[in-house]
Formats: sequence, C-alpha cells, structure tokens
Amino acid sequence: MTHRIAVLISGNGSNLQALIDAISAGQLRADITLVLSNRADAGGLARARQHGIATAVVDHRDYDSRAAFDQAMTEVLDQQGAPDTVILAGFMRILTPAFVQHHAGRLINIHPSLLPRYPGLNTHQRALDAGDTEHGCSIHFVTDELDGGPLIAQARIPILANDNATDLSKRVQASEHLLYPQVAAWRAEGRLRLTNDGVELDGQILPAQGYQWHRRDAAEQCPGADARQR
Repeated sequence: MTHRIAVLISGNGSNLQALIDAISAGQLRADITLVLSNRADAGGLARARQHGIATAVVDHRDYDSRAAFDQAMTEVLDQQGAPDTVILAGFMRILTPAFVQHHAGRLINIHPSLLPRYPGLNTHQRALDAGDTEHGCSIHFVTDELDGGPLIAQARIPILANDNATDLSKRVQASEHLLYPQVAAWRAEGRLRLTNDGVELDGQILPAQGYQWHRRDAAEQCPGADARQR
C-alpha cells in the first residue's frame, strides 16, 4: 500500500512543492492525500490544486479554542483516511497535546535552526546576533514541547561574514527543500520510526542530534530546489 502523507501549511508552501517534486521524480514513493491549511489564502493550496491534490481549509478564527480547532483538523484528516505521516510545512499554529497524541509517531516538523538552539521565531537573526559560525535546519518528531521533539535530521550551513537574515534564510531554505523530502522518503520506505528508545533509522537508534545530513547525501534529490521561494 502506498504511504499516505498529509501536509499542513499556512503559507506559500515551498517545502510542499519540494515534496511534490520529489514524488514526481520518483524519489519519494508516497501519495500526498491532503493539503490542509488554516488560511484560505495560503499560496500552497494553489500548488496542491495544480497537481490534483485534495485540499481543505480549517480556519482557526472560526473556533473559540485551540482544542476545538485541532479537533476539527483531526476530523478532516481522518475523513480522508488516517495518514501514515503528517508533515508540518510552515504551519504556524501551536498544536494541542490531544492533536499531537492522536498522531503520535506520525507527526513531523521542520524548524529553521539547529535545535535545541533557537526554538520559536526569528531564528536567523538570533543566530547572527549570537555570533554563531553555523546555522541550519532541523526535522523532528512533534511532541507537546514546542520545537522540542526527538530530532530526526539536521542540515548545517556556514554563516558567512556578510550574511544578513534574508541571505541566511534563503540558504537554509535550500537545505530544507532537500532534507524534508529525504526524511519523508525514509518514512515512506519504512526505515524511520519513533520508538520508546528514541528515533530509529534503519534499525539503529540515532544520536540525540539526529542524522547529520550533507548535500551530497541527496545530490539528485529535488532538482531546482535552490530556486524555490517560500
């Protein structure tokens, strides 16, 4: 049975596009069965529709609590058939414990920093302000702790002397567009899972910082990723 992926977005969906491109190229053997957004004007919804992918909007402003909003999202996701993996791709809402527990072990997120450094927002400027020499992105299983779930993989890039937050963001995104499809492929191939002992890849428990990914690990992954814009 084909691995079923649901993608949650709030914006333009550049990481969604990277997943779509990986599927088209045969590098990710999975189906995106639903793209769900909390914003009807999210650009990623148009990306999905252009590729014949089902979409849904659950507007958080229509609900009087986070719990009610998350329950509505869960119902929509389950109506499509419970996904094997739920991918957060620029989804800008904090999830409730009930939602996280419902999708435990199937819910993954990407964050634009080398976690545990810089959870939350404005990660690129914070890395510059701290004088860091490297930056990057992290993919992790989602738990109740914001940006604190077990790490799956990280991609690192050097911070250059003349970098500003915009330049750094673009270079981190280029790594995101390669790393996220790779991690999704591990899930689709049954190689990646969350266990009581930690994150397991190919039968081995990964170190606390996850797999340290390099561009050469996916030289053919998602051609054209550097040209995408969030």
